[in-house]
Amino acid sequence: MSRGSKPQFEREGGLGDPQDVDGVRYQDSALVLTDMRRLAWRLWGEPDHRTVLRLQGTPGSRLHRHPDARLWRDAGVRMLAADRPGFGGSSRLPGRGLSAVADDLALLLDELGLDRVPVISFSGGGPHALAFAARHPDRVSAVTVMVGAAPLAPDERARLVAVNRAGLEAAERGWDALHSHLDGMRQRILSGGSWSLLDDAPAGDREIMSDPAWQRVDRANTVEALREGAEGWADETLALVGAWDFDPGSVHAQVTWWHGADDANAPLSAAERVVAQLPQARLNVWYHQGHFAAIRHEPEALQELLKRA
Repeated sequence: MSRGSKPQFEREGGLGDPQDVDGVRYQDSALVLTDMRRLAWRLWGEPDHRTVLRLQGTPGSRLHRHPDARLWRDAGVRMLAADRPGFGGSSRLPGRGLSAVADDLALLLDELGLDRVPVISFSGGGPHALAFAARHPDRVSAVTVMVGAAPLAPDERARLVAVNRAGLEAAERGWDALHSHLDGMRQRILSGGSWSLLDDAPAGDREIMSDPAWQRVDRANTVEALREGAEGWADETLALVGAWDFDPGSVHAQVTWWHGADDANAPLSAAERVVAQLPQARLNVWYHQGHFAAIRHEPEALQELLKRA
């Protein structure tokens, strides 16, 4: 669909002006797309601030935000986040890849009257950000990937935290086995928080996850993501671990990729292989830090992104 044509969907709900418990303003709404899927989205922050497209990790929802409520306001940005298919308030799209999400995001920008935006992404959101840049290069001013997911070699799987390793093993047995495994993980997350599954994470990650502010924000994010079930999580996992349906070599936007050397959720060596395929990419490594170090480094990563955009 060309940018000049009107997409065949309608807006659900209104644009209110509520605030969350930390006083962060937001607008919450949804689109009904041409195939009748629902796309739920949220704009965090002040209406007159610059918009950044934010792609959360897996499993995650549009409620994913930084624990420091001042960060985005002080940076002069508002964050646009959308639930990917099967998460939160967005309809499931069975068998989807990464590119379908990229196309949904382009339609969302159309609806909101946004032409080009900087993109910041986290973990499982990273490949989706690259797909968006590959398929819609004129909508992206610059891309940041933080602790991005990447296809793994056999020796890298052995270095994963146990829940991720078990998830990959289930994925190899097919969607039904994966869904059964993730549904069990979902129950544990809803009852005890995502951090309850990561006892074997690196010490630095466990320290970050012990922070009550991080736990409160993460719980809101993951409970919303998984409220309808684990189907979307299974769909997204297969899209991430299988052959990607776009060529990283076609991403011509400037990409800065940030990664922890001790990441046990998404190993650095896997990220390095993807970065090597990107025409304009720079890799910044945090030594002696893991996956959740992205929270601590988001301020500098955001500042660097805005300078390039």
